[in-house]
Amino acid sequence: MQKTQKTIAVMGGGSWATALAKVCLANKDRHINWYMRRPEQIEEFKQTGHNPSYLVSAHFDVERISFYSDINEAVANSDILIFATPSPYLKSHLENLTESLEDKIVISAIKGIVPDENLVVSEYFKKKYGVKEENILVVSGPTHAEEISLERLSFLTVGCSSMERAEEVAEILNCSYLKTRILDDIYGIEYASVLKNVYAIAAGICHGMKLGDNFQAVLICNAIQEMDKFLNVATQKSRNICEPVFLGDLLVTGYSKFSRNRLFGTMIGKGYSVKTAQVEMEMVAEGYYGTKCITEINKTLNVEMPILEAVYNILYDRAIAAFEMRKLITKLK
Repeated sequence: MQKTQKTIAVMGGGSWATALAKVCLANKDRHINWYMRRPEQIEEFKQTGHNPSYLVSAHFDVERISFYSDINEAVANSDILIFATPSPYLKSHLENLTESLEDKIVISAIKGIVPDENLVVSEYFKKKYGVKEENILVVSGPTHAEEISLERLSFLTVGCSSMERAEEVAEILNCSYLKTRILDDIYGIEYASVLKNVYAIAAGICHGMKLGDNFQAVLICNAIQEMDKFLNVATQKSRNICEPVFLGDLLVTGYSKFSRNRLFGTMIGKGYSVKTAQVEMEMVAEGYYGTKCITEINKTLNVEMPILEAVYNILYDRAIAAFEMRKLITKLK
């Protein structure tokens, strides 16, 4: 089957889904399906030509989009499914799914772990929905949806156990402002995408406490080493941790003004409670959930992770941020 014959569906109505839909439509001959849970969001989108809730400056030719508010219709009419929803909501998004995913190509653009399952998304699709390993792919940064929508040059890594499948999807996503590369390190990419959010919260906490750029540079250096140690134990696969999908994604998430997790951490560092910060952000900081999931997973791996531990203590044990950061400083190298 030729690549152009496969129908693509974007699954989700948020900013990352919107950015990826724009990328898919960069090919002027392509038509896509787009699933959003809220029919009113779809109706307003059709009328205005842009997502009414996210990245409103990104305009679309709605004639090239078939919208669905029924997940089963969207899945039945598509060959390639790009899931781009916050990880805490993935299970609820899928709760009404009855269509089989076994013969679908499933792409996870979800940077998180499925809560309560403590599974990375690819493993969840494989175990829960019977998707073949070679048909599961992950995509990761360094990419912020806001910069993609502005068509600023970005690089995206496509991970899959099948390099042929990875090449196929990389070609779909490649355009003038988004360059793609491929790796077979699917679990490394997924775990790294969770950890970089945790470390971005730590960077934000330090920023909120006005610890300064010099210290944050040291924090990020220690964070990439901590990530490397965890990945080596969790996946038992060799990798270059300085690749863009690892170090690059950590840097952009830890420093960018577009980073939700950095913003969340900054609010915590300024003295906000976790709940107040979450309410005022009106966005999901996935690192909050990822912190707990990775901590649970690490109970069996026993990797020394002082930054993760500090963030967990602040977010879940209500430890005072200044106290935890003082303890952390003595452990950094």
